[in-house]
Amino acid sequence: MSLPLNEQTVLVTGAGRGLGAAIAAAFAREGASVAVNYRNSGKAAENLASCLGGKASAFGADVRDGEAVAQMVANVKVRLGAPTTIVHNALADFSFNGDARSKLDALTWDEIAAHMETGVKGALNLIQAAAPSMRERGFGRIVLIGTNLFQNPVVPYHDYTAAKAALLSLTRTAAAELGPFGITVNMVSGGLLRTTDASSATPEAVFDLIAGSTPLRRVTTPEEMADAVLFFASPWSRAVTGQNLIVDGGLVFN
Repeated sequence: MSLPLNEQTVLVTGAGRGLGAAIAAAFAREGASVAVNYRNSGKAAENLASCLGGKASAFGADVRDGEAVAQMVANVKVRLGAPTTIVHNALADFSFNGDARSKLDALTWDEIAAHMETGVKGALNLIQAAAPSMRERGFGRIVLIGTNLFQNPVVPYHDYTAAKAALLSLTRTAAAELGPFGITVNMVSGGLLRTTDASSATPEAVFDLIAGSTPLRRVTTPEEMADAVLFFASPWSRAVTGQNLIVDGGLVFN
């Protein structure tokens, strides 16, 4: 079974700004109903939902809180319909600034745990809340946002990268368990994006280095990565699950 994008209800976490906002806008462009989730960026999320039209609404919830996520999914069902697609993009507070990162001799477990809570626990909360209605329908699409850094740690962000690697494992195990119910689980992994709030502190020299190292000779944009996310929700990917698609202009060959 597959559904065209314009018949889907898509919940995007961390969608008030940056990559999440680009993903929400991409789905809205294709006619989907879009739930714009936010934790702190309430005003930005409301403004985005208003700009996306009548088939979009903003929903506040901290993905680390299982009860809040369950209530959010219930609210989305009432307002827009049960989510057919979940895109987990939410990111713990973080800045991609290699000069300011915690190195191994100073790294704390709390820093790693913060990313695990948002990335991995958040994904688990979302899957547990949304999967029952997906099973009933015999259709579901779950897309998790990863990183190319666990294949090419050009800057060793230990905390962020470890959590994303764990999320890739969950992607594959969830795909194995949910596949018989018509639910696919995939990951889209970007590199450095030009530009999001998280990458705004990245030195320009790093952007130049990345651009010069890719076959396309440029840095990927949030909009380009968002289009790749659409693939995993579309009928074109109906036979694809448990996969990790690298979207970084060819910096990493997968």
